[in-house]
Amino acid sequence: MNELFISPVILSLKVSFVTLCLVFVIGTLLAKFMTLKKYKGKVVAETVLLLPLVLPPTVVGFLLIVIFGNTSPVGRWIQTIFNQSIMFSWYAAVIASTIVALPLMYQSAKTGFSEIDLAIQDAARVDGAGEWAVFFRVTMPLAYKSLITGGILSFARALGEFGATLMFAGNIPGKTQTMSTAIYMSLESGNMELAWMLVGTMIFISFLMLLAVSIVK
Repeated sequence: MNELFISPVILSLKVSFVTLCLVFVIGTLLAKFMTLKKYKGKVVAETVLLLPLVLPPTVVGFLLIVIFGNTSPVGRWIQTIFNQSIMFSWYAAVIASTIVALPLMYQSAKTGFSEIDLAIQDAARVDGAGEWAVFFRVTMPLAYKSLITGGILSFARALGEFGATLMFAGNIPGKTQTMSTAIYMSLESGNMELAWMLVGTMIFISFLMLLAVSIVK
């Protein structure tokens, strides 16, 4: 029972932490670019970025299989380089979680950047600061609440990811089984004690995440 409980908890936290690192960097940089740049097709590009928020997880999982599956060019390239498929590995769980969590980080970062007075950033440029110096020393510190909120929500979203992960990473105990998929399997097998332990853990962690967001705001 201990292994059946501890293994998915540890894997879920590991996947969520790696996902957080990825979406924080990618989402923040995308938000910076989309906030500052104006170009044709910007609305379309942003809509594509936000699509995972409204797409069913099964659709996301299907698209990931098509893109990274063993018969796809990308999948064959990965197999050639790493001598293994990315499907049914914990890396697949990270990719699935990153796709569904990225819009939350992007939206939060973009909101934070949009609320910053441009005059403050311009003043830093006048003083001789380059674009990246302005971004790291002025923009990000001023938008820290939005960035932290986005990070917390992304972590929580990754922690609860189910559909895309089940399709793309599978549900292999000790390898790709996260808390969400373990709850599903526990319920299917009638192991209600394990299901309640995992559900309680998820509720507790999610409560802490939401509490943290409220405190930051």
